[in-house]
Amino acid sequence: MPDKVRVDKWLWSVRIFKSRTLATTACKSGKVKMGETTLKASYLLSGNEHILVRKGGYAFEFKVLKLISKRVSAVLAQPCYEDLTPEDELNKYNTWFIGKASAEKREKGAGRPTKRERRELEEFKDDRYNFDDL
Repeated sequence: MPDKVRVDKWLWSVRIFKSRTLATTACKSGKVKMGETTLKASYLLSGNEHILVRKGGYAFEFKVLKLISKRVSAVLAQPCYEDLTPEDELNKYNTWFIGKASAEKREKGAGRPTKRERRELEEFKDDRYNFDDL
């Protein structure tokens, strides 16, 4: 286990961002902070630090528990951080997202979705920490 890891690499490896490029872009645009300090992508994280990540209008807060530098499965990534996001912020997400959409329906005769349409649907229905397009 490394002593220090770049913040963009850690955010990608624990699956907060879908790609390292997105994590780096978030750092460059000032959406990753520690306290009042905006973190650069090259900032070296050590254990027990608190990070604030702004994604799609939501503010997620994490405590670094374990440093990893390679992307792992969601099951293995879970013990690497503690989600300290305030309850009202999670409720803001839940009230906006959950239960708003009806089941997907295609027009009769439209056939199967194309590869492009399928990717757009998957992007739209992605997991809770993926608000890159908002």
